[in-house]
Amino acid sequence: MKLDLKKELTKQWFKNLQEIICKNIEEIEKNKIFFKIKNWSRNKKKDEGGGESRLLENGKVFDKVGVNFSEVYGKFPKELKSKIPGIKKSTDFWASGISIVMHMKNPHVPAMHFNTRYIVTSQGWFGGGMDVTPCIKDNKLKKWLHKNLKIMCDRHNKKYYKNYSKWCDKYFYLQHRQETRGIGGIFFDYKKDNWEKDFSFVKDVGLEFIKIFNEIILKKNKVRWTKTDKENQYIKRGRYVEFNLLYDRGTKFGLQTGGNIEAILMSLPPLAKWK
Repeated sequence: MKLDLKKELTKQWFKNLQEIICKNIEEIEKNKIFFKIKNWSRNKKKDEGGGESRLLENGKVFDKVGVNFSEVYGKFPKELKSKIPGIKKSTDFWASGISIVMHMKNPHVPAMHFNTRYIVTSQGWFGGGMDVTPCIKDNKLKKWLHKNLKIMCDRHNKKYYKNYSKWCDKYFYLQHRQETRGIGGIFFDYKKDNWEKDFSFVKDVGLEFIKIFNEIILKKNKVRWTKTDKENQYIKRGRYVEFNLLYDRGTKFGLQTGGNIEAILMSLPPLAKWK
């Protein structure tokens, strides 16, 4: 399959997934609260792509949820040359993806994150994953989440779940606090063995995320919560902020390649606290 077709197919999938998930979230809200849409360009002087950021705030279910799509291209900064696979003499790149972060009103509903992407230099690869960050301990939720992720991964390769769940725990780890960000999920990168099979897996990850966040919200959103629960949520959100600003590769990649600042930082919660 030609590279241009691969780019078009992945880009359209990410854009369609953004539309589907945003409509799903607005249906969950049922509160006449809709996403605010903002289009942005990577470079206003010349065509280097851009994206569409969508933000919904102050809902009855969602405190804040951002759903971002991007398609950017051009040249990597020279300081990234040694850090990105496939860059030799040329620093040309193309990248498209979707990124979602959900911060919930009810402290019993965990924060949830998802992203998938396709990056092309002299080679192309997929990356992404999803993870769940509760502020209230719930072993049943953890077992349920990982059971569903394993079933989904096993449809593609029996080794995926074991490898990608370990990768997730290692990646979403706050080294300075020596603790994981949440209860895990899956994380993968540099996936380039077989484009058709890899793209099929990436699409399945997106569909599984839709199923997971819908079922979690359905189960958890009606549970009563206290002021103490909300305070604990704010403290946990502080950990979320620390990870995203100190360690998250997506945040660093976006800032270093001229991405939209507001779209990149939409992952931060509307309110967080530290003790």
